[in-house]
Amino acid sequence: MRLKFVSKRNFWLSFTIALATITSVLMVQSNSPSWAIFQDSPKELVDEVWQVINREYVDSTFNHQDWEQTRKKYLSRDYKTPEAAYKAIREMVKTLDDPYTRFMDPKQYESMQIDTSGELSGVGIQLGQDQKTKQLTVVSPVEDSPAFLAGVKSRDILVAIDGKTTKGMDVDDAVGRIRGKEGSSVTLTFLREKKTLAVPLVRAHIELKSVKSALKVEQGQRIGYVRLTQFSAKADKGVHAAIDKLLEEEVEGFILDLRSNPGGLLYSSAEIARLWMDEGTIVSTVDRNGQRERLMANRQALTDKPLVVLVDGGSASASEILSGALQENHRAVLVGTKTFGKGLVQSVHPLSDGSGLAVTIARYQTPSGRDINKKGIEPDFKIDLPKKFKFEQVATPEDPQYARAAQILTEKIAARTNGSVVTAKTRSEEEVPQASTK
Repeated sequence: MRLKFVSKRNFWLSFTIALATITSVLMVQSNSPSWAIFQDSPKELVDEVWQVINREYVDSTFNHQDWEQTRKKYLSRDYKTPEAAYKAIREMVKTLDDPYTRFMDPKQYESMQIDTSGELSGVGIQLGQDQKTKQLTVVSPVEDSPAFLAGVKSRDILVAIDGKTTKGMDVDDAVGRIRGKEGSSVTLTFLREKKTLAVPLVRAHIELKSVKSALKVEQGQRIGYVRLTQFSAKADKGVHAAIDKLLEEEVEGFILDLRSNPGGLLYSSAEIARLWMDEGTIVSTVDRNGQRERLMANRQALTDKPLVVLVDGGSASASEILSGALQENHRAVLVGTKTFGKGLVQSVHPLSDGSGLAVTIARYQTPSGRDINKKGIEPDFKIDLPKKFKFEQVATPEDPQYARAAQILTEKIAARTNGSVVTAKTRSEEEVPQASTK
Protein backbone atom coordinates (compact mmCIF):
# COMPACT_ATOMS: atom_id res chain seq x y z
CA MET A 1 0.00 0.00 0.00
CA ARG A 2 1.35 3.40 -0.93
CA LEU A 3 0.52 6.05 1.62
CA LYS A 4 -0.55 9.30 -0.02
CA PHE A 5 -1.05 12.63 1.68
CA VAL A 6 -4.10 13.80 -0.13
CA SER A 7 -6.84 15.07 2.11
CA LYS A 8 -6.52 17.43 5.03
CA ARG A 9 -9.47 15.82 6.76
CA ASN A 10 -8.53 12.21 6.24
CA PHE A 11 -5.06 12.04 7.75
CA TRP A 12 -4.40 11.88 11.42
CA LEU A 13 -1.14 11.24 13.20
CA SER A 14 -1.70 8.65 15.84
CA PHE A 15 -0.86 9.23 19.38
CA THR A 16 -3.39 6.44 19.79
CA ILE A 17 -3.80 7.19 23.36
CA ALA A 18 -7.28 7.15 24.74
CA LEU A 19 -8.05 10.17 26.84
CA ALA A 20 -10.29 10.14 29.82
CA THR A 21 -11.82 13.16 28.15
CA ILE A 22 -11.15 12.43 24.52
CA THR A 23 -10.06 9.26 22.80
CA SER A 24 -6.90 10.58 21.23
CA VAL A 25 -6.90 8.24 18.28
CA LEU A 26 -5.47 10.93 16.07
CA MET A 27 -4.76 8.96 12.96
CA VAL A 28 -5.24 8.34 9.29
CA GLN A 29 -8.98 7.90 8.91
CA SER A 30 -10.82 5.62 6.52
CA ASN A 31 -14.20 7.10 5.67
CA SER A 32 -16.31 4.05 4.95
CA PRO A 33 -16.51 0.41 6.02
CA SER A 34 -14.34 -1.66 3.76
CA TRP A 35 -16.27 -4.92 4.08
CA ALA A 36 -19.92 -3.92 4.45
CA ILE A 37 -21.02 -7.31 3.11
CA PHE A 38 -20.16 -8.80 6.52
CA GLN A 39 -22.65 -6.65 8.38
CA ASP A 40 -24.86 -9.38 9.83
CA SER A 41 -22.36 -12.10 10.78
CA PRO A 42 -20.15 -12.03 13.90
CA LYS A 43 -17.77 -14.53 12.30
CA GLU A 44 -17.48 -12.40 9.18
CA LEU A 45 -16.67 -9.40 11.39
CA VAL A 46 -13.70 -11.38 12.74
CA ASP A 47 -12.58 -12.00 9.17
CA GLU A 48 -13.14 -8.34 8.29
CA VAL A 49 -10.71 -7.30 11.03
CA TRP A 50 -8.20 -9.95 9.96
CA GLN A 51 -8.39 -8.73 6.35
CA VAL A 52 -7.75 -5.08 7.27
CA ILE A 53 -4.73 -6.00 9.37
CA ASN A 54 -3.47 -8.40 6.71
CA ARG A 55 -3.68 -5.67 4.10
CA GLU A 56 -2.28 -2.71 6.04
CA TYR A 57 -0.32 -3.64 9.17
CA VAL A 58 3.17 -2.12 9.22
CA ASP A 59 4.94 -5.34 10.27
CA SER A 60 4.71 -7.84 7.42
CA THR A 61 5.71 -10.64 9.83
CA PHE A 62 2.74 -9.83 12.09
CA ASN A 63 4.99 -10.09 15.14
CA HIS A 64 6.69 -13.20 13.74
CA GLN A 65 3.56 -15.31 13.59
CA ASP A 66 1.70 -17.22 10.91
CA TRP A 67 -1.11 -14.74 10.24
CA GLU A 68 -2.90 -17.15 7.88
CA GLN A 69 -2.95 -19.76 10.62
CA THR A 70 -4.31 -17.14 13.02
CA ARG A 71 -7.20 -16.55 10.64
CA LYS A 72 -8.00 -20.26 10.46
CA LYS A 73 -7.89 -20.51 14.24
CA TYR A 74 -10.40 -17.75 14.85
CA LEU A 75 -12.69 -18.59 11.94
CA SER A 76 -12.94 -22.20 13.10
CA ARG A 77 -14.99 -21.02 16.07
CA ASP A 78 -18.70 -20.25 16.20
CA TYR A 79 -19.77 -16.87 17.53
CA LYS A 80 -23.36 -16.67 18.65
CA THR A 81 -23.22 -13.03 19.72
CA PRO A 82 -21.32 -9.92 18.64
CA GLU A 83 -19.78 -9.79 22.11
CA ALA A 84 -18.23 -13.21 21.59
CA ALA A 85 -16.77 -12.01 18.30
CA TYR A 86 -15.45 -8.84 19.95
CA LYS A 87 -13.66 -10.90 22.58
CA ALA A 88 -12.08 -13.09 19.90
CA ILE A 89 -11.06 -10.06 17.84
CA ARG A 90 -9.32 -8.53 20.85
CA GLU A 91 -7.49 -11.81 21.44
CA MET A 92 -6.42 -11.92 17.82
CA VAL A 93 -5.26 -8.29 17.78
CA LYS A 94 -3.36 -8.80 21.02
CA THR A 95 -1.10 -11.35 19.32
CA LEU A 96 0.46 -8.44 17.40
CA ASP A 97 1.82 -7.10 20.70
CA ASP A 98 1.10 -3.56 19.53
CA PRO A 99 -0.82 -1.32 21.97
CA TYR A 100 -1.55 1.12 19.14
CA THR A 101 -3.42 -1.44 17.03
CA ARG A 102 -6.72 -1.95 18.79
CA PHE A 103 -10.34 -2.88 18.29
CA MET A 104 -13.19 -0.61 19.44
CA ASP A 105 -16.70 -1.93 19.88
CA PRO A 106 -19.51 0.31 18.54
CA LYS A 107 -19.85 2.24 21.79
CA GLN A 108 -16.11 2.85 22.04
CA TYR A 109 -15.85 3.82 18.38
CA GLU A 110 -18.78 6.22 18.65
CA SER A 111 -17.16 7.70 21.73
CA MET A 112 -13.93 8.21 19.83
CA GLN A 113 -15.73 10.00 17.01
CA ILE A 114 -17.52 12.28 19.46
CA ASP A 115 -14.27 12.98 21.28
CA THR A 116 -12.28 13.89 18.21
CA SER A 117 -14.94 16.49 17.40
CA GLY A 118 -13.62 18.48 20.36
CA GLU A 119 -16.62 18.11 22.67
CA LEU A 120 -15.01 16.76 25.80
CA SER A 121 -16.47 15.48 29.02
CA GLY A 122 -14.38 13.89 31.73
CA VAL A 123 -11.45 14.66 34.03
CA GLY A 124 -8.89 15.67 31.43
CA ILE A 125 -6.08 13.14 31.30
CA GLN A 126 -4.50 11.70 28.19
CA LEU A 127 -3.93 8.10 29.06
CA GLY A 128 -1.64 5.60 27.34
CA GLN A 129 -0.12 2.19 27.97
CA ASP A 130 3.61 1.82 28.46
CA GLN A 131 4.80 -0.62 25.80
CA LYS A 132 7.29 -2.31 28.14
CA THR A 133 5.54 -2.41 31.51
CA LYS A 134 1.95 -2.40 30.16
CA GLN A 135 1.10 0.09 32.92
CA LEU A 136 -1.49 2.77 32.22
CA THR A 137 0.45 6.02 32.12
CA VAL A 138 -0.56 9.67 31.92
CA VAL A 139 0.78 11.19 28.73
CA SER A 140 -0.29 14.67 29.79
CA PRO A 141 -3.22 16.38 31.49
CA VAL A 142 -5.43 18.65 29.41
CA GLU A 143 -4.73 22.25 30.32
CA ASP A 144 -7.22 23.78 32.77
CA SER A 145 -9.01 20.43 33.21
CA PRO A 146 -9.89 18.98 36.66
CA ALA A 147 -6.91 16.61 36.48
CA PHE A 148 -4.56 19.43 35.46
CA LEU A 149 -5.73 21.72 38.27
CA ALA A 150 -5.39 18.84 40.77
CA GLY A 151 -1.72 18.45 39.88
CA VAL A 152 -1.78 15.26 37.79
CA LYS A 153 1.45 15.10 35.79
CA SER A 154 2.86 13.49 32.68
CA ARG A 155 4.32 10.03 33.42
CA ASP A 156 2.12 9.45 36.48
CA ILE A 157 1.13 5.77 36.54
CA LEU A 158 -2.59 5.09 37.00
CA VAL A 159 -2.86 2.18 39.46
CA ALA A 160 -6.51 2.33 40.51
CA ILE A 161 -9.89 3.82 39.54
CA ASP A 162 -12.32 4.23 42.44
CA GLY A 163 -10.26 1.63 44.30
CA LYS A 164 -10.25 -0.95 41.50
CA THR A 165 -6.77 -1.93 40.36
CA THR A 166 -5.84 -1.18 36.77
CA LYS A 167 -3.55 -4.20 36.54
CA GLY A 168 -4.48 -6.03 33.34
CA MET A 169 -6.88 -3.25 32.34
CA ASP A 170 -6.58 -1.86 28.81
CA VAL A 171 -6.85 1.82 27.89
CA ASP A 172 -10.42 1.59 26.60
CA ASP A 173 -11.65 -0.12 29.77
CA ALA A 174 -9.92 2.48 31.93
CA VAL A 175 -11.38 5.35 29.92
CA GLY A 176 -14.85 3.84 30.21
CA ARG A 177 -14.51 3.71 33.98
CA ILE A 178 -13.11 7.22 34.31
CA ARG A 179 -15.77 8.86 32.22
CA GLY A 180 -19.17 9.77 33.56
CA LYS A 181 -21.73 12.53 33.87
CA GLU A 182 -20.56 16.09 34.30
CA GLY A 183 -20.52 16.91 38.02
CA SER A 184 -20.04 13.30 39.17
CA SER A 185 -16.91 12.22 41.03
CA VAL A 186 -14.16 9.67 40.52
CA THR A 187 -11.01 8.98 42.51
CA LEU A 188 -7.88 8.09 40.56
CA THR A 189 -4.85 6.63 42.29
CA PHE A 190 -1.43 7.31 40.78
CA LEU A 191 2.09 6.11 41.39
CA ARG A 192 4.67 8.89 41.17
CA GLU A 193 8.30 8.38 42.13
CA LYS A 194 7.37 5.35 44.28
CA LYS A 195 4.69 7.34 46.13
CA THR A 196 0.98 6.54 45.86
CA LEU A 197 -1.35 9.51 45.37
CA ALA A 198 -5.15 9.30 45.57
CA VAL A 199 -6.70 12.17 43.61
CA PRO A 200 -10.46 12.83 43.90
CA LEU A 201 -11.80 14.54 40.77
CA VAL A 202 -15.12 15.99 39.65
CA ARG A 203 -15.92 15.35 35.99
CA ALA A 204 -16.47 18.43 33.87
CA HIS A 205 -17.22 19.64 30.37
CA ILE A 206 -13.89 20.66 28.87
CA GLU A 207 -13.51 23.06 25.99
CA LEU A 208 -10.18 22.43 24.34
CA LYS A 209 -8.58 25.63 23.04
CA SER A 210 -5.50 24.55 21.17
CA VAL A 211 -3.79 27.92 20.61
CA LYS A 212 -2.97 30.71 23.04
CA SER A 213 -0.64 33.62 22.42
CA ALA A 214 0.75 36.68 24.15
CA LEU A 215 3.21 39.52 23.66
CA LYS A 216 6.09 39.28 26.14
CA VAL A 217 8.87 41.76 26.85
CA GLU A 218 12.10 40.10 27.94
CA GLN A 219 15.33 42.04 28.48
CA GLY A 220 13.89 44.91 26.51
CA GLN A 221 12.97 42.69 23.53
CA ARG A 222 9.44 42.15 22.25
CA ILE A 223 8.79 38.39 22.08
CA GLY A 224 5.82 36.51 20.67
CA TYR A 225 4.75 33.59 22.89
CA VAL A 226 2.56 30.92 21.24
CA ARG A 227 1.31 27.92 23.19
CA LEU A 228 -0.12 24.99 21.21
CA THR A 229 -1.84 22.29 23.25
CA GLN A 230 -3.13 20.00 20.49
CA PHE A 231 -2.87 19.65 16.71
CA SER A 232 -6.57 19.91 16.01
CA ALA A 233 -8.21 20.50 12.64
CA LYS A 234 -8.11 24.27 13.15
CA ALA A 235 -4.77 24.51 14.95
CA ASP A 236 -2.85 25.68 11.88
CA LYS A 237 -5.31 28.54 11.35
CA GLY A 238 -5.01 29.43 15.02
CA VAL A 239 -1.21 29.50 14.90
CA HIS A 240 -1.34 31.46 11.63
CA ALA A 241 -3.59 34.09 13.25
CA ALA A 242 -1.37 34.24 16.35
CA ILE A 243 1.78 34.81 14.29
CA ASP A 244 0.08 37.50 12.21
CA LYS A 245 -1.17 39.32 15.31
CA LEU A 246 2.22 39.17 17.03
CA LEU A 247 4.02 40.41 13.91
CA GLU A 248 1.64 43.39 13.87
CA GLU A 249 2.77 44.02 17.42
CA GLU A 250 6.34 44.16 16.11
CA VAL A 251 7.83 41.20 17.95
CA GLU A 252 11.46 40.34 17.15
CA GLY A 253 11.27 36.61 17.82
CA PHE A 254 9.02 33.75 18.94
CA ILE A 255 8.76 31.09 21.60
CA LEU A 256 6.58 28.15 20.55
CA ASP A 257 5.45 26.11 23.57
CA LEU A 258 4.70 22.45 22.77
CA ARG A 259 5.01 21.16 26.33
CA SER A 260 2.40 18.52 27.26
CA ASN A 261 1.06 18.56 23.70
CA PRO A 262 0.19 14.91 22.91
CA GLY A 263 -0.16 15.41 19.16
CA GLY A 264 -3.06 15.43 16.74
CA LEU A 265 -3.53 15.77 13.02
CA LEU A 266 -0.53 14.89 10.89
CA TYR A 267 -1.57 17.41 8.26
CA SER A 268 -1.92 20.08 10.95
CA SER A 269 1.66 19.53 12.13
CA ALA A 270 2.92 19.89 8.55
CA GLU A 271 0.90 23.06 7.93
CA ILE A 272 2.21 24.62 11.13
CA ALA A 273 5.78 23.69 10.18
CA ARG A 274 5.23 25.50 6.88
CA LEU A 275 4.32 28.67 8.78
CA TRP A 276 7.89 28.73 10.11
CA MET A 277 9.92 26.93 7.42
CA ASP A 278 10.46 28.14 3.86
CA GLU A 279 12.12 24.98 2.62
CA GLY A 280 13.19 21.50 3.65
CA THR A 281 11.66 18.14 4.59
CA ILE A 282 9.14 18.20 7.43
CA VAL A 283 8.57 14.47 7.92
CA SER A 284 8.64 11.20 6.03
CA THR A 285 6.58 8.05 6.54
CA VAL A 286 7.70 4.54 5.69
CA ASP A 287 5.19 1.72 5.15
CA ARG A 288 5.78 -2.00 5.52
CA ASN A 289 7.07 -2.23 1.96
CA GLY A 290 9.68 0.38 2.64
CA GLN A 291 7.91 2.93 0.45
CA ARG A 292 8.52 6.46 1.64
CA GLU A 293 6.41 9.58 1.39
CA ARG A 294 7.69 13.03 2.35
CA LEU A 295 5.95 16.21 3.41
CA MET A 296 7.91 19.31 2.43
CA ALA A 297 7.90 23.01 3.20
CA ASN A 298 6.46 25.09 0.36
CA ARG A 299 8.13 28.52 0.59
CA GLN A 300 5.16 30.08 2.36
CA ALA A 301 6.66 30.80 5.78
CA LEU A 302 5.13 33.81 7.55
CA THR A 303 8.36 34.86 9.24
CA ASP A 304 12.06 34.16 9.44
CA LYS A 305 12.45 35.75 12.88
CA PRO A 306 14.33 33.67 15.50
CA LEU A 307 12.37 30.81 17.06
CA VAL A 308 12.83 28.72 20.22
CA VAL A 309 10.60 25.69 20.92
CA LEU A 310 9.73 24.37 24.38
CA VAL A 311 9.28 20.58 24.71
CA ASP A 312 8.96 17.98 27.47
CA GLY A 313 8.03 14.35 28.09
CA GLY A 314 4.41 15.10 27.23
CA SER A 315 5.32 16.44 23.78
CA ALA A 316 4.45 13.55 21.52
CA SER A 317 3.54 12.44 18.03
CA ALA A 318 2.69 15.53 15.96
CA SER A 319 4.61 17.64 18.48
CA GLU A 320 7.67 15.55 17.76
CA ILE A 321 7.17 15.88 14.01
CA LEU A 322 7.06 19.68 14.31
CA SER A 323 9.89 20.04 16.80
CA GLY A 324 12.06 17.52 14.93
CA ALA A 325 11.51 19.35 11.64
CA LEU A 326 12.35 22.75 13.11
CA GLN A 327 15.41 21.40 14.91
CA GLU A 328 16.90 19.42 12.06
CA ASN A 329 16.30 22.16 9.51
CA HIS A 330 18.11 24.56 11.87
CA ARG A 331 15.02 26.76 12.05
CA ALA A 332 14.77 26.59 15.83
CA VAL A 333 16.48 25.27 18.93
CA LEU A 334 14.64 23.11 21.46
CA VAL A 335 14.60 23.81 25.19
CA GLY A 336 13.21 21.56 27.92
CA THR A 337 13.39 17.80 28.36
CA LYS A 338 13.31 14.78 26.07
CA THR A 339 10.05 14.26 24.17
CA PHE A 340 7.76 11.23 24.56
CA GLY A 341 8.94 9.07 21.66
CA LYS A 342 5.92 8.17 19.50
CA GLY A 343 6.91 7.45 15.90
CA LEU A 344 4.05 5.33 14.54
CA VAL A 345 1.05 6.21 12.38
CA GLN A 346 -2.31 4.47 12.62
CA SER A 347 -5.32 4.21 10.34
CA VAL A 348 -8.81 4.12 11.85
CA HIS A 349 -11.29 1.93 9.99
CA PRO A 350 -15.06 1.95 10.57
CA LEU A 351 -16.26 -1.65 10.47
CA SER A 352 -19.49 -3.06 9.12
CA ASP A 353 -21.35 -3.34 12.44
CA GLY A 354 -20.46 0.14 13.70
CA SER A 355 -17.32 -0.88 15.52
CA GLY A 356 -13.86 0.42 14.61
CA LEU A 357 -10.28 -0.73 14.21
CA ALA A 358 -7.08 1.28 14.63
CA VAL A 359 -4.15 -0.26 12.75
CA THR A 360 -0.50 0.77 12.74
CA ILE A 361 0.28 1.32 9.07
CA ALA A 362 3.56 3.24 8.97
CA ARG A 363 6.51 4.64 10.87
CA TYR A 364 7.46 8.25 10.62
CA GLN A 365 10.96 9.68 10.60
CA THR A 366 12.46 13.11 11.13
CA PRO A 367 14.01 14.91 8.14
CA SER A 368 17.41 13.29 8.74
CA GLY A 369 15.83 9.81 8.80
CA ARG A 370 15.77 9.39 12.57
CA ASP A 371 13.27 6.91 13.99
CA ILE A 372 12.32 8.48 17.33
CA ASN A 373 9.87 5.76 18.43
CA LYS A 374 10.55 4.86 22.09
CA LYS A 375 13.55 7.22 21.94
CA GLY A 376 12.13 10.72 21.76
CA ILE A 377 13.93 13.87 20.70
CA GLU A 378 16.62 15.39 22.88
CA PRO A 379 16.40 19.18 23.29
CA ASP A 380 19.37 21.38 22.45
CA PHE A 381 19.22 22.75 25.99
CA LYS A 382 18.07 20.37 28.72
CA ILE A 383 16.28 22.21 31.50
CA ASP A 384 14.19 20.43 34.16
CA LEU A 385 11.21 21.92 35.94
CA PRO A 386 11.22 21.95 39.76
CA LYS A 387 9.09 19.28 41.42
CA LYS A 388 6.75 21.87 42.95
CA PHE A 389 6.26 23.79 39.72
CA LYS A 390 2.77 25.29 39.45
CA PHE A 391 0.60 26.04 36.44
CA GLU A 392 0.50 29.71 37.38
CA GLN A 393 4.26 29.83 36.76
CA VAL A 394 4.07 28.78 33.09
CA ALA A 395 5.72 31.33 30.77
CA THR A 396 6.84 33.52 33.68
CA PRO A 397 10.32 34.18 35.09
CA GLU A 398 9.57 31.38 37.59
CA ASP A 399 9.35 28.93 34.68
CA PRO A 400 13.02 27.88 34.18
CA GLN A 401 12.39 26.39 30.74
CA TYR A 402 10.66 29.52 29.51
CA ALA A 403 13.31 31.73 31.15
CA ARG A 404 16.11 29.82 29.36
CA ALA A 405 14.22 30.00 26.07
CA ALA A 406 13.75 33.75 26.49
CA GLN A 407 17.46 34.19 27.24
CA ILE A 408 18.48 32.22 24.15
CA LEU A 409 15.96 34.09 22.01
CA THR A 410 17.03 37.56 23.16
CA GLU A 411 20.65 36.63 22.40
CA LYS A 412 19.64 35.56 18.91
CA ILE A 413 17.64 38.75 18.40
CA ALA A 414 20.59 40.86 19.55
CA ALA A 415 22.97 39.01 17.22
CA ARG A 416 20.53 39.44 14.33
CA THR A 417 20.07 43.14 15.08
CA ASN A 418 23.82 43.64 15.16
CA GLY A 419 24.13 41.91 11.81
CA SER A 420 26.27 39.11 13.19
CA VAL A 421 25.90 35.38 12.99
CA VAL A 422 26.17 33.27 16.12
CA THR A 423 28.77 30.63 15.32
CA ALA A 424 29.45 29.39 18.81
CA LYS A 425 27.71 29.31 22.15
CA THR A 426 28.73 28.89 25.74
CA ARG A 427 27.66 25.48 26.97
CA SER A 428 26.19 25.03 30.40
CA GLU A 429 26.26 21.73 32.22
CA GLU A 430 22.56 21.38 31.41
CA GLU A 431 23.03 21.76 27.67
CA VAL A 432 22.66 18.71 25.45
CA PRO A 433 24.27 18.58 21.98
CA GLN A 434 21.85 18.53 19.06
CA ALA A 435 21.45 15.15 17.41
CA SER A 436 23.65 14.73 14.37
CA THR A 437 22.10 14.99 10.95
CA LYS A 438 22.68 12.16 8.52
